[in-house]
Order: sequence, then C-alpha cells, then structure tokens
Amino acid sequence: METMAASTSLSDPAGEFDRNVPRICGVCGDRATGFHFNAMTCEGCKGFFRRSMKRKAMFTCPFNGDCKITKDNRRHCQACRLKRCVDIGMMQEVILTDEEVQRKREMILKRKEEEALKESLKPKLSEEQQKVIDILLEAHRKTYDPTYADFTKFRPPVRSNPSNRGAARSSSILTQDLSSEDSSDLFGSDAFSTFPESVEPQMFSNLVLSEENDESSSMNIDLSHLSMLPHLADLVSYSIQKVIGFAKMIPGFSAIEVIMLRSNQSFTLEDMTWTCGSNDFKYRISDVTQAGHSMDLLEPLVKFQVGLKKLNLHEEEHVLLMAICILSPDRPGVQDTSLVESLQDRLSEILQTYIRCRHPPPGSRLLYAKMIQKLADLRSLNEEHSKQYRCLSFQPEHSMQLTPLVLEVFGNEIS
Repeated sequence: METMAASTSLSDPAGEFDRNVPRICGVCGDRATGFHFNAMTCEGCKGFFRRSMKRKAMFTCPFNGDCKITKDNRRHCQACRLKRCVDIGMMQEVILTDEEVQRKREMILKRKEEEALKESLKPKLSEEQQKVIDILLEAHRKTYDPTYADFTKFRPPVRSNPSNRGAARSSSILTQDLSSEDSSDLFGSDAFSTFPESVEPQMFSNLVLSEENDESSSMNIDLSHLSMLPHLADLVSYSIQKVIGFAKMIPGFSAIEVIMLRSNQSFTLEDMTWTCGSNDFKYRISDVTQAGHSMDLLEPLVKFQVGLKKLNLHEEEHVLLMAICILSPDRPGVQDTSLVESLQDRLSEILQTYIRCRHPPPGSRLLYAKMIQKLADLRSLNEEHSKQYRCLSFQPEHSMQLTPLVLEVFGNEIS
C-alpha cells in the first residue's frame, strides 16, 4: 500500500506507446508497469529508487562502475542500478513525503467510502423482486417465439387484389403520397389530430381513410369478402394459447389486451406493419380490415402501438406490464379481488423499482405513468374489439371460420 501511495505515476503525455505493446523497464529491462517518478520502470526499480532517495543512500560499485543492469542481476550492484535510474530521468523531486503519503491514503479511503455510500443509496431491486422478473421473463420466452415458425401451420393468408376498387373501399385503407393536399388528415377524424411530439405524422403515410368517410367506418366494411379472416382467426387462436400459457393459473384476464401488448414486439414504425417473419406474415392495416375489423378499432390501435413502441421498453418492463394487465382486480369473474389487487400492487412496485434502477434517463422520465396509461388505452381497445367481434359472430358464414377457442374466449368477453 505504501509503495502504491508513495509512487507518482505519470501517464504518457505524448501517447507514443501502444497499449498493446509490452512496456520495458528503462532500468533493468523487466516488464514495466507505467511511468514512475518521471520514467518508465517496473515495480521493483520504482521501489528501489524511492527507498534509496528517502534514505539518502550512498552506494559504491564493487566493480568498474559500469555494470549492465538486468532483471536477473539488478540486486548485485545498487550503485550502478541507482545511477541507471537517474540516467533514464527518474526524479527525487516527485517522491511523496511520509505526510503526503498519509494524506493520499486518507483521500483514497475517503473517496472509496463516498463511492460506497453513493452506491448504497442507489435504488436496488430486492432478491424477491428480481426473482419475480426472472420468472416472468422465463414464462414470456417460453410462450413467445420471435421466429414465428408456427405461422406456416395456419390457414394461408389470402389478400384481396389491391387493384380491386371494392376491396380497397372495404378495407378503408389506401396508400398515398404525403405530398397530397389532405395528407394532414390521414384518417379523416380528430383522433389523430394531436399526436404527442414523439410521434411523427409521416409514420402514417401508408394509412388513409376511404372516400366514404362521411359515414361510420364500421358501416363501410363489406362483410361478404373477408379473405383474411380464416388466417387471422388461426393467428389469434394461436396467440390466445400462448397468452394462456403465460397467464396460467391467474384468474380473470383479457386475452385480447395481452395479445395487443405482445404484438408490439413485431410492430415496426418504419412501415406501420406487424412483421412476423417472411412477407407472407407481414400484416398491414388492410389485412386486418379483410378480417372484418373497421377503422373504429384500427385507428386507436395503431396510435397505441406507435406510442408503446416509442417508449423503448426493456424486455423486463414489457413482461411486467403484461403481468400487471393480466392481474386486474376489476375483471369480470374475479372472486378474490383483494388478493388480485395485492398481487398487482406488488408487480407495480417492482416495475417502478426496475425503472429507477435499470432504465437510464431521459427515457425513464414519467415512464411508469406512460405505461399505466397504456393499460387504460387497452380497455377502450378491448371494448371496441368486442363490439366488432359481436358483429362478426352473429353471421354464420363468418363465425364458422373462427376457431372454437376464439369463440369461447371472445364469447365470454362480450357476454
């Protein structure tokens, strides 16, 4: 400790040494550890020079006064070794006194104590909180396949010919150039007139309401040509199975809300699509309209997906948000609301602690509040989805395209 404290090690001001090239002690040729007392030396010669100067030692060479100093013989002639130290530029003036050494020790100790105190005051996840996050991550990764390999097992997607004017109208979606005069009102409604500053209107360049925007968009869907319904019914059924795996043994949850949260992982801001592997499984708004959903659902859904994506959530934050969504005490059918509420509160506390500990600013600013607001948005989306699903389910030619699981889950949600 004394050796380290008493040494004045100077960095190479000229930067002439390559850090990857071994440095050689200018006294004995051993491996050097840095600049000590103004010269590049090893630890041994650094200590020898310091001790010699402090003792004001006077050495005499027993030979001819011109010994060659090496790593192996450096202890044989102290006089020539000290002479070599001076010759390469080692300076007595930069050696610390005992008082300076003591002050340096105290300063180092104080700095370490301050750093330890600062570290101890940082918010930390408890072992129990970290364990909950690890469990949720494991559950999510076991039930969410980012390769989307199973999508090939669904009934194949059948997209209407985009050149067909009727199909374009039925989906209420067209592609348009942002240079057009009415591009400022892409959806023909007030829903998107005041975006948050973080959401660029250009992102919605591939979405536009049809010419028949004077009527409710729900009325514009031609329910006789829902070519994408079989494929998306299989996709939703598959997603429900995975959500059930994630939410296993948890009472009272909305599958569609968790599906909407999960789907954000495949949502891309660049082209406003859900990209699940190959182009066959790249879903645009027009694909969803060809499964029977109208812009009353899709407008706020896209806004929700963009806002959520912009939060740049960590995977840990994403799974905690899904778990909080699942554990909602006000769901229909929940029997022990106080128990579910306490579980949700516990997860909320873990989420807030995680954000403070692991999510760096400025992204962490108001992040928790923004995430909770997304859950409120999901409730509205769920209500609109249920209303549109009811419209589909009342038509036998379309309800027969839905899987039994979809009928069971969404039937319960709208009953």
